[in-house]
Amino acid sequence: MEIRKFLKKEGPAYLFILPALLLFALFLLKPMVEGMLFSFFKIGLKEKSFVGFDNYIRMFREPLFWIALKNTLLFVLIVVPTKIILALGIALILSKHKHSIQSIFRGAFYLPAVSSGVAMTIVWWWIFSPLYGPLNYLLSLVGIPQIQWLGEPMWARQAVILVLLNWTTGLGIILYLTALINIPKQIYEAAEIDGAGSIQQFFNITLPLILPITLFILVTTTIGIFQVWQAIFILTAGGPIYSTTSIVLRVYQLGFQYYKFGQASAYAVILLLLMFSVAILQFKWLNKEIEL
Repeated sequence: MEIRKFLKKEGPAYLFILPALLLFALFLLKPMVEGMLFSFFKIGLKEKSFVGFDNYIRMFREPLFWIALKNTLLFVLIVVPTKIILALGIALILSKHKHSIQSIFRGAFYLPAVSSGVAMTIVWWWIFSPLYGPLNYLLSLVGIPQIQWLGEPMWARQAVILVLLNWTTGLGIILYLTALINIPKQIYEAAEIDGAGSIQQFFNITLPLILPITLFILVTTTIGIFQVWQAIFILTAGGPIYSTTSIVLRVYQLGFQYYKFGQASAYAVILLLLMFSVAILQFKWLNKEIEL
């Protein structure tokens, strides 16, 4: 009886979302499960044999896995907090201006997010060019010698981080700006009457009220940076000396260059577990603050 009641009340709603659930299962859930299964097989163009945990053992023994893991974690640890600080800082500045000015800057900052990733990266590749790139030219005007932006490990990492920040910061600015605009002005007015300064208002009013947006930006950016490979592939192809090789780039190399699909799947499974673990920790950490 209760099931009938539930179907009568909630059934139409589930029918509406059924097509989306089917597409999710077909294009996301099914490939994910198959990828996990593939990680236990040795798969090439003409062979498929069960090898158990051999792909994982080989992966953990491979020095390049640890290099790729270190680089990936480095990108996450630098890009994610830098993006949040930059996006919030710019949004705070824009929130003090008129709506027309906000609209202009919203479009300007969001443009990299909606542009083709390949096209944007090629533009940056030209900027970093040691021979005719404008960045080295501008540095030469102030007496700084030519820098091999994509030819030296340290500078190559900085270049990739700069490109990733350029891609991702725009959306954070728009989300933070919207959240700041929607905070009632009466709260700040009451705080001023009580003698709270601008710094106290920021830490006791602004930050707590935008925590849900911060959680969303934190989790989505972290997942996005864990999956980075496009910018790296175009700018450096993982070099020099593997200094920018990420886990996803390694998945691409193993799967589509060397046709070792089993090993590539093992890398992908480890990346999935890593992203899932970090996302859970972030939710637990910030959800407590939001509930308080």
